[in-house]
Amino acid sequence: MEYTDGMKNRLKRIEGQIRGVLSMMEQDKDCREVVTQLSAVRSAVDRTIGLIVAGNLENCVREELEKGNKPDQVIKEAVELLVKSR
Repeated sequence: MEYTDGMKNRLKRIEGQIRGVLSMMEQDKDCREVVTQLSAVRSAVDRTIGLIVAGNLENCVREELEKGNKPDQVIKEAVELLVKSR
């Protein structure tokens, strides 16, 4: 699978968010603010996981169809990956 620049940029933004949270903690910010930012990080990570799994699933389904196979197992594995990530 090819990891796009968009996927990598998402992770760089998440990295920046994490640094921001660490800075907030060092500044003794209110825990509600820290938790709010951590929730935003988690949401961004979840969306990135979904994007990566979806891209991989699309490629794998296409490959299976080109081989004349049913993509059932590939789809099942993708769903398991999403469930496991939660």
